[in-house]
Amino acid sequence: MSDTPVITRQDRDELRRQGILLTSIEEVYNWGRSRSVWPLQFGLACCAIEMIAASMARFDIARFGSEVFRPSPRQADLLIVSGTVTKKMAPQVVRLWNQMPEPKYCIAMGACAISGGPFKQGYNVLKGIDRFIPVDIYIPGCPPRPEALLHGLMELQKKMRGEKLTGPDVPRNKQPDNPCEYPVPEFGAHDLEPAKNPDIWQPPAPVRPDKP
Repeated sequence: MSDTPVITRQDRDELRRQGILLTSIEEVYNWGRSRSVWPLQFGLACCAIEMIAASMARFDIARFGSEVFRPSPRQADLLIVSGTVTKKMAPQVVRLWNQMPEPKYCIAMGACAISGGPFKQGYNVLKGIDRFIPVDIYIPGCPPRPEALLHGLMELQKKMRGEKLTGPDVPRNKQPDNPCEYPVPEFGAHDLEPAKNPDIWQPPAPVRPDKP
């Protein structure tokens, strides 16, 4: 058993109040990344209006270091899928995701981006963007208010601060077998082909009650 003393979070907070900072390269690295997330200037439907409102003075997303909405996917590291993803737009969304550099993250904002929302039974609406690209944070609502987007951004920052630089628990972008680009669906005779990315999403298995 090691005799090295373990410094708890309470101890570190007390030391910080005394002007003594204890940290690591991993913590500083994740701290800087989590407070400089640059979203892509991209919206789809009603939720995009709430996303725009979050960047205005009343809500001020600049407090979180994310006021720089980049016009190019090559300069952004956060894709906020804000609104209804039609099957016509799904290939474009996946293409934008593929053009973003790693490490990159995705927020599904609103019921439509998560599951199709009120248009779920429509023949032309994708039942969730997570069928084609990995989603890090889900924000429910129809549409969610700007406060909900800010809360989702804070949850994403929390996730980023907990990421490891080495070891078996490294994030997606540091796994050599995990691709950074995903297949772009194309229009087939009746639907998108492929209809989903099996490496990203699998339909849930039906739960059948046991017969008496």
